[in-house]
Amino acid sequence: MEKLKKISQFRLSSLLRQQNDPIIAFNLFLNPNFCPNSNPKPFNHSLLSYDLIITKLGRAKMFHELELILSKLKLETRFNPTEIMFCNVITYYCRARLPDKALQVFDEMPTFRCRRTVKSLNTLLNGLLICREFEIMERIFVGFESFDCPDVCTYNVMINACRMQGDLVSAWKVFDEMRKRRIQPNVVTFSTLIVVLCESSKLKEAFKLMIDMSRVYKVDPNVYVYASLIKGLCEVKELNQAFRVKDEMLKRKIEVDSAVYTTLISGLFKVGRKDEVEGVLEEMKSVGCKPDTVTYNAIITGYCAEDRFDLGLRVLNEMESKGCKPDVISFNVIIRAYVNAGLLREAMDLFEDMPRRGCKPDVLSYRILVQGLIDGMVLKDAILFLDEMIFKGFAPYPTAINAFMKRLREDKNFELLFEVLSTLAKGNYIDIDCWKLVIDVVFKKSEFLNFCDVFDALITSEDTQLL
Repeated sequence: MEKLKKISQFRLSSLLRQQNDPIIAFNLFLNPNFCPNSNPKPFNHSLLSYDLIITKLGRAKMFHELELILSKLKLETRFNPTEIMFCNVITYYCRARLPDKALQVFDEMPTFRCRRTVKSLNTLLNGLLICREFEIMERIFVGFESFDCPDVCTYNVMINACRMQGDLVSAWKVFDEMRKRRIQPNVVTFSTLIVVLCESSKLKEAFKLMIDMSRVYKVDPNVYVYASLIKGLCEVKELNQAFRVKDEMLKRKIEVDSAVYTTLISGLFKVGRKDEVEGVLEEMKSVGCKPDTVTYNAIITGYCAEDRFDLGLRVLNEMESKGCKPDVISFNVIIRAYVNAGLLREAMDLFEDMPRRGCKPDVLSYRILVQGLIDGMVLKDAILFLDEMIFKGFAPYPTAINAFMKRLREDKNFELLFEVLSTLAKGNYIDIDCWKLVIDVVFKKSEFLNFCDVFDALITSEDTQLL
């Protein structure tokens, strides 16, 4: 029998790069030259092979396997891991909402013979920002100076954390400390501060800061700065000023994207100036800015808010004719508007037409329709759509379903109540409130229906989930 050729470091890296299955890649990394009838020598992995397997396991959220690789990496003496490898691991943990694990990796970096710099600090702070761990961010930020100096990116992340907490005072304190350290703010710094000011309805201060950023700090405003100002002006219904800011963007030859025009369109609807929307669309066309799905959704939302369902539906049809595919939000807005107006037949027709139009209903689509049918007392249809919803793996609102069941109990409609319970049992969506209601009916109203069938259904569902 021909002897199998051993896999080299280079070949292993090539195989790992080509392997799409993270489980196979993991096993290949551990046993590249597997031979069941012998005791093979330990394989000398390269730094590249470690980097590849860490990337694959992190993206697949296979954290137990990832930790095994890290423990093996810690024992390596032939090379030192790079900081970027740990930055990636920190990012994977934070995206999975595991901030404690990310912090542990950051703390243990020196044990891998890897020096922590501002790069790994910024990665950790940004990850903690995703997880909204603001207190931990503050603690790390204050204590990091012992082994490296924060840079502009560090301060930008901290200012953004203040923005997310709505803390304008702390944002300015971070900015002041930044200037004291002679760290030059960049466009991201000013964009974030202007957003904070706009969200705090301090538009005069926002405009002043935009002027200062170019005159004092020699940083030119970009599209995000202008977009933030336009959004803030629209929120306080200063549409004329918002359009002047947009005109300044065009004058400065700053590209006005569809997001800016969408904000203006939404603002026009909110102040009752919908007749000007067509003019905005024409301007978009003239400057080469094509309306996207979000733009059309803003128009649909505006028309539906005024109960102009015909116009909203017309826009939906126009989207398809102009090559802009409606998304699930496009349909949900109109379905919700129909439901709120009591037009349940129209809501059901549009809902059932979604697959034909190439858009699958999502969990919100079902929740809107089922709730509307329950409120409109179209109970048979409500149960049919509820059954379909659960069959597709979507969870109903527990509070809405419990209220529905209580109404059925009060109306002594025990047949439908049994149907609802059986439907919920299929998806194992029976909570403690449902159980209490069942027990109450069994003991007080058992002469109306044999609820042994209900309990059998519930128990069968629980057993099925455990198999």
